[in-house]
Amino acid sequence: MTGVITPVSTVEKDGLKFVIFDAPNDSNLPGYITELTKANVGCVVRVCDSTYDRTKLESVGIAVNDWPFPDGDPPPDAIISQWLTLIKTTFEGDKKKGGGAGGKKCIGIHCVAGLGRAPVLVAIALIEKGMDPLDAVQLIRGRRRGAINAKQLSFLESYKRRSKKDCVVQ
Repeated sequence: MTGVITPVSTVEKDGLKFVIFDAPNDSNLPGYITELTKANVGCVVRVCDSTYDRTKLESVGIAVNDWPFPDGDPPPDAIISQWLTLIKTTFEGDKKKGGGAGGKKCIGIHCVAGLGRAPVLVAIALIEKGMDPLDAVQLIRGRRRGAINAKQLSFLESYKRRSKKDCVVQ
């Protein structure tokens, strides 16, 4: 069926807000654009191979970051660094102007099914904000059933925060 979308999942905690979803295609992208716009998403992080034309998102003011990494794996250090920089600019940006990403305070993120790579990066953001790794996973799984496999869970349990206190600073 064309145009049908899988429901998106919103994860929100301590000033951070993410929309996790599965990979759109060109036929159902308009439905996702509607959901992302409603959630005030300013940028999308694509951690899988491209399945749609990014210019359709960009034409409605949603930036797209392509940071693919292998399915089922934890993210490489370079992607974690880029992710943490995006978190900082989006949620801490210039507070006088309402944060980064053009004042939009939500990040959309997807992989193929929205169950592995995307939720792991969201968990990292929550851990950096001071949340316990297992609590972060539980919060995400409460919104996105089946998220985060055993290998990724092990990675998150041993993940060392790069920030000091509860701020996302590199």
